[in-house]
Amino acid sequence: MADTNNIAALSFELDSLTLSAITCGNKNQQPVLCLHGYLDNAASFLPLMQEIVQQKTQKSDLLSDKYVIALDWPGHGHSDHRSVGAHYHFFDYVSDLVALFALNNWPAIDIVAHSMGAMVASAFAAAFPEKVKSLTLIDSFGFICAPAEQTTKQLRQGILSRVKSVKPTRTFSEDIAVKARLHVSDLKVDHAKLIVQRSLIEVKDQSGNISAVGEASVLYRWRSDPRLRTVSLYRLSQEQGQQLFSDIKCPLQLIYGDKGMDMVATGLAHFSSCVSHLTTNKLTGGHHVHMEQTEELVHLLSNFFSKIQTSV
Repeated sequence: MADTNNIAALSFELDSLTLSAITCGNKNQQPVLCLHGYLDNAASFLPLMQEIVQQKTQKSDLLSDKYVIALDWPGHGHSDHRSVGAHYHFFDYVSDLVALFALNNWPAIDIVAHSMGAMVASAFAAAFPEKVKSLTLIDSFGFICAPAEQTTKQLRQGILSRVKSVKPTRTFSEDIAVKARLHVSDLKVDHAKLIVQRSLIEVKDQSGNISAVGEASVLYRWRSDPRLRTVSLYRLSQEQGQQLFSDIKCPLQLIYGDKGMDMVATGLAHFSSCVSHLTTNKLTGGHHVHMEQTEELVHLLSNFFSKIQTSV
């Protein structure tokens, strides 16, 4: 019999693409869906899962009644890329969640979401409140908005970015990839490596063999879809974002790092008045605080879920 405490791989066959995920816990328990940020992948929740498994072995697991599922968004991690001619519109991720819930026949469940994933989850919770029991946002609050008078400029930049988008052919070592990720983030080295390893694919030579023998000399390219880097064709206005956010009716929790993104403070200023059921928790850490403070995160999630359970 398989050990249900172990971290395992999982995939979901949607109509147009396959989404990959990693899981931990007992699949017969209630699911908690974890959604990663832009150009990250499900591995950003690996430290959380490792903490849950460790607590389980110490018989102190606070999330023993949950089945944690960390999803790779389309174009990220091991999930399929969108079809030829398609792009990565923000609201299409909401549609992906609708298809995922329909496939699994999930009832209202708890969602834990980081950065871009938090924005998608917020829109999903607003439009489909019957599907979300609770929403935990990690170092993200509200939406990225722009003034209406920038609509034309945004459209032009978005279209031109698609014209310039090309499939990358450059190869590199894992060490170079990790350094590149560290250069554009506040990630710890070990955390950057987790995300990068799930973002890479080994390059084969013309004979079909792996590029070289030995870990240090193996070459890789990015697995993620290059179209993810194109500029969005549109932004919500602040009024649209506030209207959308005001329709989030489930219990809402924000967990953010004291050295995280400035958008959290901006989001609280612009969107906190839209909700009346918000719990906030500031932890020591950066944008990926959920990878840094796993023990505290488990406690916060457990307490949050327990309060919801007892209030029903």
